[in-house]
Amino acid sequence: MRKVDRAFYWMAIPAAVIFAVFLYLPFLQGVAYSFTNSQGYGRFSWIGLKNYAAIFRDGRVGHAYLFTLMISILITVLTNFLALFLSVVLNGRIAFKKGFRAIYFIPYTLSVLVIGYVFKYIFMTPLPKLGRALHIGWLSQSLLTSEHYAWVPIVFLAVWQGVAYSTLIYLAGLQTIDPQVYEAASIDGANAWQCFWKITFPLVGPFFTINLVLTLKNAFNTFDQVVALTGGGPDSKTETVTYLIYKGGLTGGEYAYQTADAVLFFIVLAVIAFIQLRISRRGEKI
Repeated sequence: MRKVDRAFYWMAIPAAVIFAVFLYLPFLQGVAYSFTNSQGYGRFSWIGLKNYAAIFRDGRVGHAYLFTLMISILITVLTNFLALFLSVVLNGRIAFKKGFRAIYFIPYTLSVLVIGYVFKYIFMTPLPKLGRALHIGWLSQSLLTSEHYAWVPIVFLAVWQGVAYSTLIYLAGLQTIDPQVYEAASIDGANAWQCFWKITFPLVGPFFTINLVLTLKNAFNTFDQVVALTGGGPDSKTETVTYLIYKGGLTGGEYAYQTADAVLFFIVLAVIAFIQLRISRRGEKI
C-alpha cells in the first residue's frame, strides 16, 4: 500500500470535524425534531410522522412549493440566457471590455436586502406613475400589491443580481476555447450563429451544467427577495418554501412542523439536483 503523509490527515480531519459539528449534527438534530411537537423551546413529545402527513394536506405549503418551482424555472432560464449572451458579447472584440465586466459584476457584490428595499421603492412609486402616464393598466398600480403580478419584482431582482456570477463562469469557459477553432470555422464559411451553436455552446457545456445547478439551487432558496419586496404577500401569494419555513418556524410557533417541511424540501432539492446532473452529463457526452 502507498504510504500517505500524515500531514494530509492533520489538514483533512479538523475540517471534517468542523463540518460534522456545525453542519451534520444540527441537520440530524433537525430531522429528529421533525418527529416531535416541539415549539423550539420547553418540553416536547414524539408524534411520529404526523407533521409529514399534515404537510401533504396543507394547501399553503402546496402553494409555496408550486410558487417556488415556477419562479425557480423562470429565474434559471432567464439568468442563464442573459448570462450566456453577455459573456459572449464581453468576450468579443469591444472597447472598454474590462470596465464592462466590472460594471456587470457590481450587482453580485451588493446585499440583496439593501438593494431589495431600493427596488421596492421603485416598484411602489416611480413605476406606477410611469404606468399611469403611459396609460398602461397593469403597471398603473404597484406590482407588489397585485396578486397576479407580485412575482415579477421577485424574479426581476433575482435575475438582475444572479446574472453577474453566471456571466463570470461563462467567461471563464469561453477563455478555454482556442481562437483557432473560430478561424477555421470562418474559413469554412460559418456565420456567427453557426459558430455559437456548433462551437461555443458545446465547448462551454461543462460550465453550462455548473451554472444550471448553481442557479437552480439559488432560485429554490429565494428568500431575501421576498423579505425585502413583498413579505410573502399579498395574501400569501408570494411565499416561497424557505420564507414559509422561516415565518412559520421562527415566528409562527410551528417549529417542529416547519422543520419537517425543511427536511422534505431538502429531499426535493437533492432529487432535483441528482436528476439535473444526470441529464446534463448525458447531454455533454452526446
